Amino acid sequence: MQAPVTPHPSRLNPEHPNFEPIVAAHTAALKAGLSLYRDPITGYWVFTSQSHLDRGTCCNTGCRHCPYIE
Repeated sequence: MQAPVTPHPSRLNPEHPNFEPIVAAHTAALKAGLSLYRDPITGYWVFTSQSHLDRGTCCNTGCRHCPYIE
């Protein structure tokens, strides 16, 4: 499975006013091979979709970039 760049709409609605900067920060982290990025709005650390894939399973805590959501 390839790491998705955009979050599932149930985790971050594409209509969210900060959708584009969040996706840009996530994309930059993926390209740099990082497992975390700093959310450009809140400053919190967020796991990338690749870090979730590397873990191998969903932890069921509602992560923004979880690739295991159907």
